[in-house]
Amino acid sequence: MIAALDIASVGSGSLVGFVLGLIGGGGSILAVPLLVYVVGVGSPHIAIGTSSVAVALSAFSNLVGHARVGNVRWPCALVFSAAGIAGAAVGSAIGKRFDGQKLLLLFGLLMIVIAVMMLVRKKGDGVAFQSLGRATARTLLPRLLGMGGLVGGLSGFFGIGGGFLIVPGLMGAARMPMIMAIGSSLVAVTAFGITTAVSYALSGLVDWRIAALFVAGGIAGGIGGTLLAHRLAAGKTLLTHVFAGIVALVGLYVVWRGYGAVFGGVAT
Repeated sequence: MIAALDIASVGSGSLVGFVLGLIGGGGSILAVPLLVYVVGVGSPHIAIGTSSVAVALSAFSNLVGHARVGNVRWPCALVFSAAGIAGAAVGSAIGKRFDGQKLLLLFGLLMIVIAVMMLVRKKGDGVAFQSLGRATARTLLPRLLGMGGLVGGLSGFFGIGGGFLIVPGLMGAARMPMIMAIGSSLVAVTAFGITTAVSYALSGLVDWRIAALFVAGGIAGGIGGTLLAHRLAAGKTLLTHVFAGIVALVGLYVVWRGYGAVFGGVAT
């Protein structure tokens, strides 16, 4: 039984790390369902706390890889992250007081919404990227601070890294090319994850053994994801659509399970 738990934890962590390295998000939004339904963590709040630790460390590992090849735009990423940290602290405090099963239900609905947003996103990303500086601060700062605070709040509330929201947020605010948004998003994913993880850890809502196994798998998976991201940087449309479909399916499953637990209409 212990061996099976270890394998499930490492395998789930590998998937999360791979997706984080590949598109900067997605892996984190899958972490909670994987911990609950694959690894078998009984408490949704412990799953959220554990996933926050694992995602933060896996994201940092992937950030190093993207930074080495110049995919991180630090000024935009740091401003976005600073605003998001405050939002994540508030969001996680609220999330811990929310009923765990209802939280999972809302989590599944968020996954479906994000999947739809990915599918309908317009082309032409990165046509006129604007780096944050004196000339662009008046325009970019309000966008980055506002979007960072909002995404951070959602990240903390649901216990996710927020990459699925950060990437389009950076692309929209600064017209950042996707590969740069992916690399830069990992700064915020790491920051949001750490903020949420500290909040849950102080409340005793982290399974450290599972988190360690999850991170070990995440580091290995992240190497493969980052390498593949560079090869597919010129055209990720098909990959994005396929992954959006996977997220939608997982979201529907989580909604189904959460709805049954909350309203008693479906077996859990």
